[in-house]
Amino acid sequence: MNIGAAAKASGVSAKMIRYYEEIGLIPQAGRSDAGYRIYSEQDVHMLRFIRRARDLGFAVEGIHELLGLWRDQSRRSADVKRLALAHVADLRRRIAELEDMASTLETLAEACHGNTRPDCPILSELEAPSGTGAHGRAVSKARFGPV
Repeated sequence: MNIGAAAKASGVSAKMIRYYEEIGLIPQAGRSDAGYRIYSEQDVHMLRFIRRARDLGFAVEGIHELLGLWRDQSRRSADVKRLALAHVADLRRRIAELEDMASTLETLAEACHGNTRPDCPILSELEAPSGTGAHGRAVSKARFGPV
C-alpha cells in the first residue's frame, strides 16, 4: 500500500511516517518502480505500535527502545516493565510540575483584581528575576517550566 493508505490504516500521518523513516525509528520503505513508498501490513502493524506508544506519552527514544524489545523474541519482560515504570515515574513528575504551575497561576489570578487598573500581580511575578517572586520569595523553576 502507498503512504496515504498506510497513514489511514495506522493512524499515523504521512508526514510522521516520513519523519520516522528519516530518524531511523522505522526501516526505509520499499519503493515502487515509480519511486513511491510501499508499505506492508507488517509495516502498518509497527506504525500502530508506535502510535499507541506515542498515545501513552513515550518519547521517540523510549519508542525506539520499546521497538527493540518488541522485535527481540528473547527479551526479558523485566526489561519492558523497567522501561514502563521509568516512564510512569517521569509522567508523575511532569504531572506534579504541571499541578505546581497551575496552582501558582491560580494564586496569581486570585490576587489580580481584574479591573481597569494596570496593576497586575501576574505580570509582576513574570518580570521578577528568575528564581524569586515579585516580592523576593523563592519560586520553583517547575512553576514556569525551563528557562
